[in-house]
Amino acid sequence: MIVIDKLPFKFVESEGFKKFMFVACPRFHIPSRTTMTKDVYQLYLDERVKIKQLLRSSCSRVCLTTDTWTSLQRVNYLCHFIDNDWKLNKKILNFCPISSHKGESIGMVIEKCLLTWGIDKLFTVTVDNASSNDVAIGYLRKKLNPRRGLVQNGKYLHMRCMAHIVNLIVVEGLKEMNKSVERVRGAVRYVRQSPAKLQKFKECVVVEKIECKKMLCLDVCTRWNSTYLMLDTAQNIERAFERFEEQDTNFRAELERGEGWPSVDDWTNVRDLRDFLEHFYEVTLRISGTSYVTSNNFFDELSEIDILLRDAQLNSNVDFNVMAIKMKEKYDKYWGDIDKMNLLMFVACILDPRQKLKYLEFALSEMSSSEKASEMMQKLKEFLYELFDEYKPSLHSTCSQSSVSTHVSLDEP
Repeated sequence: MIVIDKLPFKFVESEGFKKFMFVACPRFHIPSRTTMTKDVYQLYLDERVKIKQLLRSSCSRVCLTTDTWTSLQRVNYLCHFIDNDWKLNKKILNFCPISSHKGESIGMVIEKCLLTWGIDKLFTVTVDNASSNDVAIGYLRKKLNPRRGLVQNGKYLHMRCMAHIVNLIVVEGLKEMNKSVERVRGAVRYVRQSPAKLQKFKECVVVEKIECKKMLCLDVCTRWNSTYLMLDTAQNIERAFERFEEQDTNFRAELERGEGWPSVDDWTNVRDLRDFLEHFYEVTLRISGTSYVTSNNFFDELSEIDILLRDAQLNSNVDFNVMAIKMKEKYDKYWGDIDKMNLLMFVACILDPRQKLKYLEFALSEMSSSEKASEMMQKLKEFLYELFDEYKPSLHSTCSQSSVSTHVSLDEP
């Protein structure tokens, strides 16, 4: 059967499609749209039963990701868990309209989804930084705590999306370099206004013997990663812009009526910004992976960002320096103090507590004073002991079955 994307099921009943199928496969019987609808819905029901059985038999806790879209008023639930074979599973559990974007309404819909799927034990819920999500998480804590479905009474249930916070940090920085970015954006927009201009620009690239294989792309102002890709390409073919100006007399005049012609300083700023944003672009790619676990890398990544921003504040370029300071202020708002952070971000990178805590202690001392690092380490150790105490009954049960006596310590043996 040929499935054509974005067409309704009634398309199969059109005369054109019937004639096409008669020629392509005369023996194939075309089902009605009603039959197709029933078959698809039955497939959904069968798969739902399988996922319910998998959730009951192959995992003890799940991590939930949810997001909302204002324009469509829909909410999406993505469930992550590791099964008995230690394979990462990712399932979309629900995609439905919501009556309100208020936090409690979102929380009620999520709770209903969990009850429908028979999920009563959550590890974390990852959301963006919208204030309504704080209320939604609070609602879930209130409802799930009496059922003993949360770790540490839900104290660390709320996981803020790291990619979303990185986005906020970078957007804050781009405000300071906006003029240079706007001028380059104006040049790119002019070139891409028509196929004829774009073709002439490609000829300029060939004449200048520029080996860059990428072609100009215009960014979306609200998506900083597209801005990075635009600047990455533009700065590689700067000479082509200069030659294009010689051939198109309206080019410079058109830009001067807007934000202006990109100067030598603007191109210097763009190159520095491109090199700087590359780190954040790569971090975003690493932490946004969908086929592998990413939470164990969070602490490494945010440590790298902290060091990167500290170094950038020492840059001799005044504009760049101010940009780095603004970004560091936004970073500190979310990750500047361990009390503001979800400790599971630290714990996720720990396999052998005695050895990995040494790494954490080193990294924290690099990020802050030794006194502050010691305070952070003490809080982490207390948190780890609390987690161990919570899971001690199941550990003792396992040990008694194997007749092995164990003692766990976070300090050196």
